[in-house]
Amino acid sequence: MENTSDNKIWVADQQNGNYINPIIHADYSDPDLIRVDSDFYLIASSFNCMPGLPILHSKDLVNWEIINHVYPEFPLVDYKEVSPGCGAWAPSLRYHSGKYFVFVGDPDYGIFMCKTDDIYGDWSEPIFIKEGKGLIDPCPLWDDDGKAYLIHAYARSRAGFKNVLNLCKMKSDGTALLDEGSFIFDGAPDHPTTEGPKMYKRNAYYYIFAPAGGVATGWQLVLRSKNIYGPYEKKVVLKQGKTAVNGPHQGGYVELESGESWFVHFQDKGAYGRIVHLQPMDWQADWPLIGVDLDQDGIGEPVLEYKKPAVNSNSKLKTPAAGDDFNQTELGLQWQWQANPESGWYQLDKHSNKLRLFTQNIALKKKPLLWYAPNLLLQKFPAPNFVAETELNFEPELETEKAGLVVMGGKYSYLSLEKSANQLELVQYWGTKRKRRREEFKMTSLKLTEQTVKLRVEITEISGEPLCKFSYATPNNDFEQFGKRFKAVPGRWIGAKVGIFAVNTGHKLNNNFADYNYFKIKEI
Repeated sequence: MENTSDNKIWVADQQNGNYINPIIHADYSDPDLIRVDSDFYLIASSFNCMPGLPILHSKDLVNWEIINHVYPEFPLVDYKEVSPGCGAWAPSLRYHSGKYFVFVGDPDYGIFMCKTDDIYGDWSEPIFIKEGKGLIDPCPLWDDDGKAYLIHAYARSRAGFKNVLNLCKMKSDGTALLDEGSFIFDGAPDHPTTEGPKMYKRNAYYYIFAPAGGVATGWQLVLRSKNIYGPYEKKVVLKQGKTAVNGPHQGGYVELESGESWFVHFQDKGAYGRIVHLQPMDWQADWPLIGVDLDQDGIGEPVLEYKKPAVNSNSKLKTPAAGDDFNQTELGLQWQWQANPESGWYQLDKHSNKLRLFTQNIALKKKPLLWYAPNLLLQKFPAPNFVAETELNFEPELETEKAGLVVMGGKYSYLSLEKSANQLELVQYWGTKRKRRREEFKMTSLKLTEQTVKLRVEITEISGEPLCKFSYATPNNDFEQFGKRFKAVPGRWIGAKVGIFAVNTGHKLNNNFADYNYFKIKEI
């Protein structure tokens, strides 16, 4: 599928031989990557969002584009309901014997695997290779002698403990584990929340790259041993230090044909999600040092600007797609739903370049609130500052029908075109949590005479947080600010998202729809 809407708002490639961090200012959390010949592929967590497990491609580690997802929906578990923070945690991506493998943990069900011959094509359906609660962050290793292993961590929220890494024997085709495994490392007490292990072999050493210290405040730990079961030496190889890059850790490394080594990791940036950084990596006495050792203590710190990797490529400027012109037969890969999608949620007409969203009934959910609506069509914040704009045509038949523009997170706000006393209204809502209950409040409203309206939200970074303000425009009129400003907040393990919707919050069923002409992401 083509990149249906180029995003040139955040461009890491400075076109002077240097790049800046983050290389992707969007929520591609828990990144892992591989090199296959002259191509680089990156995978990230997707949690409850569908399609799941996005895959990105690059020729130079700096310019990236979305090329696929591992699965359109998760068939092993009934994720029809919105389940924030559940689903696919911290995948690993590997290439072995001509096949691409993805291993990932669902903390409520276990570890599953998918594989394919063509990373741009269809993947095999997920199969569980180890069932159980709290099993997360798996990574395989195929050893020189043909034996295969899988390392994984534990989520205390489900397993009752954390910090421990477990190593299992695995069938060479990755379809099953051969034992229950052995604990090979415990991060307590010096390295709490040791998790996310990525396993490699280099110069007769087995290496485990493992983040520790927590999502927002952690560091990158590396373990090494000449016996795969240990004992393992340990060393901190990357920390925040005096930089502004908090919690620089959790990712993977690749070696280039030129001999260079590079490490990709995330930084937790609140409502912007866990954005992606690229660090140079140097080997010293068979220990990696990631970033630059500014204070000469043997531990690297993140770089904000650096020379690009030495690859034999004249790669073009590429960025993950954002927005959508709706000029294809399928939705752009930048879109995700809040749960497993169902047929009948949308229709694309390539000839008219319109997206039709049908008003799905959400009254039978836990509450008729957008927070519980699986059919929100959302995408990641693509930059610190941007404008998202859409134009829709909507003729509601019932007063319980809504269509519009939403900024979604643990708290959210949206503009909705709806019917009230036989008139059209534009309404701003605020969804929040009070006394452990999620509620939604009408904030302000405006009578309209037009069924076609443009809606816009402007996102501006203020003191590291995204401040949002809505505006609207009717045909042949300029945009006017509407409603109250608000701060976007992250969801459960994911950043805030922006997108569109069409729902019915009442019990009377119908078959209505809203037509969206475009969804644009612009610079402020």
